Amino acid sequence: MGVKKRATIGRKSAVRQRVARIPSPTGPEFWRSPLRGPWLTALLGVVLLAGITVLIVTGLLSYAAYNPNLAPVNDKTPDKGLLGFYLFSWPTHPHWLYRLTQGVHVTLGVVLVPVLLAKLWSVIPKLFALPPARSVAHAIERISLLLLVGGVLFEFATGVLNVQLDYLFPGSFYPLHFYGAWVFIGAFVAHVVLRFPLAMRVLRERGLRAPLREPAASQQEPPDAFGLVAPRPEAPTLSRRGLLGLVGGGSLLLFVVTAGQSIGGPLRRLALLAPHGGPEPAAGPHGFQINKTAHGVGIRATDTGDDWRLTVRGPDGRTVRLSRDDLLRLPQHGARLPIACVEGWSTPDQGWSGVRLRDLAALVGAGDRPPGALVRSLQLRGSFRVAALRANQVRDPRSLLALRVNGAELSLDHGHPARIIVPAAPGVLNTKWVASVTFGGLS
Repeated sequence: MGVKKRATIGRKSAVRQRVARIPSPTGPEFWRSPLRGPWLTALLGVVLLAGITVLIVTGLLSYAAYNPNLAPVNDKTPDKGLLGFYLFSWPTHPHWLYRLTQGVHVTLGVVLVPVLLAKLWSVIPKLFALPPARSVAHAIERISLLLLVGGVLFEFATGVLNVQLDYLFPGSFYPLHFYGAWVFIGAFVAHVVLRFPLAMRVLRERGLRAPLREPAASQQEPPDAFGLVAPRPEAPTLSRRGLLGLVGGGSLLLFVVTAGQSIGGPLRRLALLAPHGGPEPAAGPHGFQINKTAHGVGIRATDTGDDWRLTVRGPDGRTVRLSRDDLLRLPQHGARLPIACVEGWSTPDQGWSGVRLRDLAALVGAGDRPPGALVRSLQLRGSFRVAALRANQVRDPRSLLALRVNGAELSLDHGHPARIIVPAAPGVLNTKWVASVTFGGLS
């Protein structure tokens, strides 16, 4: 019994020693890639600095395009407070403005995913380092890093899910993405102030080309004070140039399968990751994308039949009710305008025709310089059943209550019997199945 007991104790001791030798993620010995180091992190950081700056600017522009200060119906972030300090009246020129800014925002966001993952991989030893705080300054830096990493992952994840129309997150996309963006922006600015000078110093010292020319056997960077270089690196299986080639190739592939939803042309058929970026939904005048179907928002056949009437109200309460035939007897005007949606997809310019919004305003005494308008849809569910337009949007001669598109009557899914079309406006403000238009009285 004594011999067996000693043998058992010996085996347990050996197991404990082997377990003790297994490195922990909190120690530098756990991370053994020879590619990690200040140069790689600095290079990826500079690329992300440029790309994320563009994402921030285009994202804030997208929020401004909704005109959230115009009326509560447009504002999905009613408690924004000082965060709306920069908002301005969204212009109608050029007519492709929102198509450009939102197309860049979504496409660039998807393209940067491999770069972001590579950057997080390059600094992952720092995320596990112990102790969590060595001083007050170090604690502040770790908290900002937590907000930065958490914020960027949250923004990219919710943004990609929104593009795919997969709302797996709790709550509405608009406030979640908006407030999350400001948390991330604050952490991002702090991180840039702290780290950008160091990154530029590393890149100046080592250059951009020399580290890429090094043979695979000498990939490890010199020991650093940042804790990124592995103290006991494994043999390299990939060169630094190969790693960056994989990241760049992944970004290029994502560009090819995403960009066509906003660029159009032959690339549209390759936009496999875009829910609206594949082949056109139909041939003929209605062969372009839609976001909401009539069935999906509760439009019934009786709502859009011969009994349909458009109610138009003026600032002084004057009201007229017009049938579709009445609208067709009014002067008809045309405009070639795209539809661009927050998910990043857009249509080429389509040929719309109908009644100018400013002509409708004149029918109810709104004068030569009509005010903004409140537009109500027949739809029973879904967001933006009511939307507000600014005065500059109403006054633009290309802003229409459209009755026809590309020479044909509107189809039901494209907004029959009448829809709004406004240059440079987000798609949700181009209300379909219009029930009423009220000029003035916005609050």
